[in-house]
Amino acid sequence: MDDLFGDATKVIVAKGKKVLTFEPKKDSFDASEFEKAVIGPSGNLRAPTIRTGKTWFVGFHEEAYAERLGG
Repeated sequence: MDDLFGDATKVIVAKGKKVLTFEPKKDSFDASEFEKAVIGPSGNLRAPTIRTGKTWFVGFHEEAYAERLGG
């Protein structure tokens, strides 16, 4: 995961109806919880995965996208 999200300052993960926000650069970052959130039931990264600057969106949540990307 470090290779993919290594430069991320924020990762917003949609998991069902929940939206979780992770900040990998902070001391409070929990790598195991992060991995559980971004990996889907198939064992692969949740889709879609979108990068905008140093922020990543993993999984789909229409309201979270609209709120953060405008729309």
